[in-house]
Amino acid sequence: MTFKTKLAATVALLFTVAAPLPALALDDAQKKEIGEFIKEYLVENPEILVDVQEALQKKQEEQQQAKAKSAISDNEKAIYNSPYDIALGNPKGDVTIVEFFDYNCGYCKRALSDMDDILKEDKNVRFVLKELPILGPDSLAAHKVSAAFRDLAPEKYGEFHRALLGGEGRATEESAIALAANMGISEADIRKTMTEKPHDDAVREAYSLANDLGITGTPSYVLGNEMVFGAVGADDLRAKIANVRACGKASCS
Repeated sequence: MTFKTKLAATVALLFTVAAPLPALALDDAQKKEIGEFIKEYLVENPEILVDVQEALQKKQEEQQQAKAKSAISDNEKAIYNSPYDIALGNPKGDVTIVEFFDYNCGYCKRALSDMDDILKEDKNVRFVLKELPILGPDSLAAHKVSAAFRDLAPEKYGEFHRALLGGEGRATEESAIALAANMGISEADIRKTMTEKPHDDAVREAYSLANDLGITGTPSYVLGNEMVFGAVGADDLRAKIANVRACGKASCS
């Protein structure tokens, strides 16, 4: 009997005997022998562990997407048409991408060009920017300045967003206010608007959506009925845009 056959027979015996008759538990010697069989087999065939890890990851991703699809359906208005957000590109585009981002997220900074490339080449995409300040007090403070700027000069928000996210160094209240001043919005006006309209509800909504959607980092995207986690690159986003147009879903099957 080969080792593999012996292992299979041992496992089969375990399920045959132990499952119907839980009282007939294996003794310590039997447990030790089975453990040694399994250990020896795994040492000789370590690629099995890779297969197991890949299967586990796939299962977790499927569960994550199933949860996200339900949350997208339940929160469609807040995700795609929240009054707190601004959309770039075509306001009547046939495909909408929603990006959750943080002004101090390095991956978001790298992904900025993905958004710009897509909007430049595809004039039928609507790109919703959803601020999710999760990287500390500076991010939250920069967000509050951004929200005030959006209220005061919505037509310049796209330019402000690109400059603040694409700038060097950490985004803070001070750097965001300085940027706003360079774009013609005074610090006094920004601070007045921040006091009168702090946009706390916008932050709470973004945090709540992130929790429901299973978002644990930025950037994260909603595209069709699917979550896209991480800075996956413009090509991946283009493929999912094409899928939405072809079958109504981010992944056609």
